[in-house]
Amino acid sequence: MWRLSRIRHKAGRAGYSLEELRVKRREHEKALRQARRDRQLVSRRLLLNEDEGQQEAIRHTCSDENDVVSLFHNLQHSSPEREAHLKTLSKSLRDLSAQLIFIKQENSIHVLVGLLTGPNTRCRLQSVCCFHELSHSPHPSVTTACLPATPYLLTYLSGQSTRFTELCLYTLGNLCPDSDIVREKLLAQGIIPALACCIENQRHNMAVMEAAGFTLSQLLQAKDASEKIIPLVLASSLPSHLLAVLTPDQNFALAPAIECAWCLHYLTCSGEDNRALLACGALLQCSMLLVSLGGAVAQGNKAEGVELLVCPLLRCVGNLLSCTADVPDACLSDVGLTVALCALLQAYVQTRPSLARESAWVLNNLTARSCLFCSALITLNLVPNLIQLLPFSQGINTMILRVLANVAHKKEFCIQLAEFGLLSSLCATLKMAEQAVVTLSLDILFMLFASGSQVVEDFVREGGISLLETFQYYSEEDVRRKAVYLLEEHVLSSSSQCTVSCIPSS
Repeated sequence: MWRLSRIRHKAGRAGYSLEELRVKRREHEKALRQARRDRQLVSRRLLLNEDEGQQEAIRHTCSDENDVVSLFHNLQHSSPEREAHLKTLSKSLRDLSAQLIFIKQENSIHVLVGLLTGPNTRCRLQSVCCFHELSHSPHPSVTTACLPATPYLLTYLSGQSTRFTELCLYTLGNLCPDSDIVREKLLAQGIIPALACCIENQRHNMAVMEAAGFTLSQLLQAKDASEKIIPLVLASSLPSHLLAVLTPDQNFALAPAIECAWCLHYLTCSGEDNRALLACGALLQCSMLLVSLGGAVAQGNKAEGVELLVCPLLRCVGNLLSCTADVPDACLSDVGLTVALCALLQAYVQTRPSLARESAWVLNNLTARSCLFCSALITLNLVPNLIQLLPFSQGINTMILRVLANVAHKKEFCIQLAEFGLLSSLCATLKMAEQAVVTLSLDILFMLFASGSQVVEDFVREGGISLLETFQYYSEEDVRRKAVYLLEEHVLSSSSQCTVSCIPSS
């Protein structure tokens, strides 16, 4: 039987070196990473002010250094125009040169912090807008300069204003990815419990949930997340809150679900033991949403951006399935997940082959230890759909062959697999150039042949003898050995027995 495989985002798994895993990840996720960049779902996020609507951001309000200095001096003096000055400054700070000029002014950050914590609510909002613009800076010194504001940004996460809370969350999320110093400070200041409390208080506000998911995902992508951040997250109420967003009901919202699903993905691929996530129902919840999305996709309803949710859900389910031998039947009894995975596989095989491959990977993990789901592929007539996808490359055919091998391992299904036309398809895959495809095809043939002579006879009628004979001079020893064994021990011996039985006795 094919062993369950853990997703390749985990260093040190399946015999790969860290560098090999990085290369595979870059190769396999290129399309999805581009989609996420286009929609600003990773890296820093910049929110436009409400009064800007959909207009392009104003980047060069200040024309030179004197303008920035003048604005800063105006902020130091209390006046009715202070709010307007802050508003102008926040727009000016979208320019990198203006950011660097501003942070070099003596006490500039402390003046801004003072306005952030002052009694004037409108000035507080405009101050956090300024910090939000600074947090979006690509320059590391600007990010570090914002550190004095982080304790207050965390405190304000429990506020009542959605706009203010969103700005605080996105600012914190922008600050944490690239600076170890900032990340250490935020952890020490209690960003994990602050996020948990924020989500608890505003769990029905989808805009805040999206922002909180973004901030948490930024933290979870840190290189030291497995040691310093993930244990804190798993010990908090955050996993349950993340899962609550992934409910396919009338309140379902795509954007926050995407952010929360990516957070769960980073959690599931972080370590060997996912018992905490399994205990709070992560496998069941993610599977239910996949079933819902698979059904919608099968009916032709592909909402824009839905693939960005499907991808992390697939990885969550696949990784959780690989945790323990008892997971599939114990946590999942709805074979609808099998249907959904096949639907996603077919829907994305042409447009997003990486997603199709991941769907097949999850199907492999689902069928590897569960007779229930292997049986579902047979009884729901899904095998022909899988067989039709064997000509597709990019790892899709390899993973589908693994799934078919899981089914063939259950001896009672072998005759039905042959009746579905698998033998003729295997004759085609044996001619492919990929060694992994050829090896898997030979392994499946071995399982099919072991089920009875009828399958062997059908294979011979498909021209199987000449096909196996071509491998006698194959360069790869393992492939050659398997092919010769099948030819001599099954095909030729079965043919000779048939010949003997047909000779009349004298």
